[in-house]
Amino acid sequence: MKHKLLLTCLGAYILFLLGSFAAVLFLTPSLITDYLIAAAPKEVIRYLNSHFVDIQNVCYLLLFVVFLLSLFPAGIFFLAFYRPLSRITDAAAKYTDGYNHPALEYDHDNELGKLAASVNYLAEAVHNSEDSQRKFLSNISHDFRSPLTSIKGYVEAILDGTIPPEMQKKYLSIVVDETERLNKLTEGLLTLNTFDDRGVYLEMTDFDLVPVIRSTADLFEGICQKKNVHIKIFFYASSIQVHADRGKIQQVLYNLLDNAIKFSYSDSVLLIRVYGQKNRIFVSVKDHGEGIAKEHLPKIWDRFYKSDASRGRDKKGTGLGLSIVKEIIHAHGQNINVVSTQNVGTEFTFSLQRATL
Repeated sequence: MKHKLLLTCLGAYILFLLGSFAAVLFLTPSLITDYLIAAAPKEVIRYLNSHFVDIQNVCYLLLFVVFLLSLFPAGIFFLAFYRPLSRITDAAAKYTDGYNHPALEYDHDNELGKLAASVNYLAEAVHNSEDSQRKFLSNISHDFRSPLTSIKGYVEAILDGTIPPEMQKKYLSIVVDETERLNKLTEGLLTLNTFDDRGVYLEMTDFDLVPVIRSTADLFEGICQKKNVHIKIFFYASSIQVHADRGKIQQVLYNLLDNAIKFSYSDSVLLIRVYGQKNRIFVSVKDHGEGIAKEHLPKIWDRFYKSDASRGRDKKGTGLGLSIVKEIIHAHGQNINVVSTQNVGTEFTFSLQRATL
């Protein structure tokens, strides 16, 4: 592209010079002569004819001056436009050939500067996307391989008699748990893939948030008893009407509670608090547990973040719950925030639209 542009500009420049030369050598003398013939007496005409060579030399000098003046815009074009554009196209070509970054340094505040910044930004985004994709594939391979290895090992051990009949029920229960883990992982991936392809489809209705929160919390009664975690819920009113997708918000609450209980300390309290401000309703889920290091907080929304060592000892989750939560809340046009302190606890707070009565 840049060579075509250069050839086009050179062609235009040559045409300009040819036109200037023709004007100086032929058109200008002819016009001057015709004018003088019409306006001057015969003595002047005879004088001009006798000095025609001198006049022609003046025209040549004028031609040389025009040529020198034409070099200035040509030089400005080359230095200010063509050379930066050539660097940008070369950097883009190198990046497409496998270089990690185009390494463009063009800081001028003009259109070419903006183009260079855009190329750098796009290259960085593609590079980060490739890193994320490699990490995604690595994580998903690990998450599928681990339970499949367990299932295969236990089933083979049962079949070949390594595990005696009286112990088979125990290990079959582990197989069922690992199968359920694979099922949750697959469902989470399908959910996120649906979000990526078509966005989050919402069935917006007005409903009472109070029974939704209570019923969702009741689903964790068994695991809370095993871990001795107590859920306390505080509502600012007996009925809280919101405008949202009931099923999706229940999924958000389930994922947040599941995550909070998983990382809560035993014999601790998990707080759910609902309060209102103007036309919004806020829901807070606060646990007392391991917490998240400050430098890792931005990563918690990434898919498969659970593989990060900062997420604690429990590796049975899919690592997709918070990604799904974020997608759903943002699809509602609302926000979700997190505050966490290591060895103290974590609090997630999301907003919903208050229903108009």
